[in-house]
Amino acid sequence: MVTRLPTSLDAQAVASELQRTNSIHLPSLSVAVAIMLVGSIYPVMFARANGTADHGLAMALFWAMSAGFVRGVGFVPHTRTWQLLFSGWSCLAGLILAAWLRWGV
Repeated sequence: MVTRLPTSLDAQAVASELQRTNSIHLPSLSVAVAIMLVGSIYPVMFARANGTADHGLAMALFWAMSAGFVRGVGFVPHTRTWQLLFSGWSCLAGLILAAWLRWGV
């Protein structure tokens, strides 16, 4: 099996595509930093009204925070499963899930 080496034009296109997709994504990074700071300063945010831990809410917020950090710093995983779990859209989905668990149930 013979593998073809990329030409300089192909290498430039790949570098351009990597630069476009692997750049800092400020909305996701901002959400992640906000969840981290607010959760550290006010950990009651992860509790129910009676003071017990709300594990579903914490899971949704930690998923949003993790996805926000991964996508926010510009890392885009190679496999499709990890891309779906750690994208900007999954950060938003985690926030929506957290809001629904907090105020919708």
